[in-house]
Amino acid sequence: MFQPFDLSGRGAVITGGNGGIGYGMARALLAAGAHVSIWGSRAEKTEQARAALAAECGDAARVHAQVCDVGDEAQVAQAFDAAVAALGRVDACFANAGVSGKGTPMMEMSLEEFRRVQRINVEGVFLTFRAAARHMVAHGQGGVLVATASTAALEGAARNSHYGASKGAVTSFVRALAVELARHRIRVNSILPGWIVTEMTERSVANEKFAGAVLPRIPARRWGEGDDFGGIAVYLASDASAYTTGEQFVIDGGYTPPPPPAAQRSDPRGHHLVEVVRHRLVGQRRRIGRARQITPHAQALQRQNSEPSGRPFKALP
Repeated sequence: MFQPFDLSGRGAVITGGNGGIGYGMARALLAAGAHVSIWGSRAEKTEQARAALAAECGDAARVHAQVCDVGDEAQVAQAFDAAVAALGRVDACFANAGVSGKGTPMMEMSLEEFRRVQRINVEGVFLTFRAAARHMVAHGQGGVLVATASTAALEGAARNSHYGASKGAVTSFVRALAVELARHRIRVNSILPGWIVTEMTERSVANEKFAGAVLPRIPARRWGEGDDFGGIAVYLASDASAYTTGEQFVIDGGYTPPPPPAAQRSDPRGHHLVEVVRHRLVGQRRRIGRARQITPHAQALQRQNSEPSGRPFKALP
């Protein structure tokens, strides 16, 4: 019987899997039968997460952990080799590790602060995906790459420019890889969380003024949780998404409004595109119609050319 969500025997790497969204993904992947390797930059926290996951799933042999700074090329290579040794093969890789900004206005931001965010959020995804893609191409069975971006890639926020830039880069990177790696049967997608309760956001969501301004704008009327990402992780890692690649999955309780229909998007001059297209088509039809009109001069030529041979050629007036 076809079981599209069964991950039995498959190996998955989850960076930032020792808490928050990554931990929720790991729980669901284990429940679906996968073997997992969670990565974290803090050894104690990562080991505690590994032990908790092992106790919950009841099979410690399916849960592994690596300590890794995903912005360090050598550490990523070493951690991925260790994950392959533990799992046997990596079929799905979730580049979930990330850092937030510090609420610094762009004009006051140092290059060091800008690079701090890009190092983990962009370079970390690149290094992790590069290692995973090389492994998947080598074993020849294809695979899945999933990056955790953010709704910050879709809408702007003051004092958050470097974070938004990093997540926008991730979504563009994912779309490019989806095209580049499809020939190797590697699917690449991104997940865009909204406001989720994690270590990165705990101060914001605990702020009454902030909560009073944001929660009413979330149709679900609650903050997201790590477990809200378990279902999408299983779907993207499984055969159920076999024809899904290059997509962005927004999971935010309805917070981010959908883009307007194509017919309502405006061009830089402020005209609706549908109106521009309509006017151009009407103008084109009019030009074609004028070209097809037969003038008296053309009618006279047609009559002369249709007369029998040998008759005198009539001069046109």
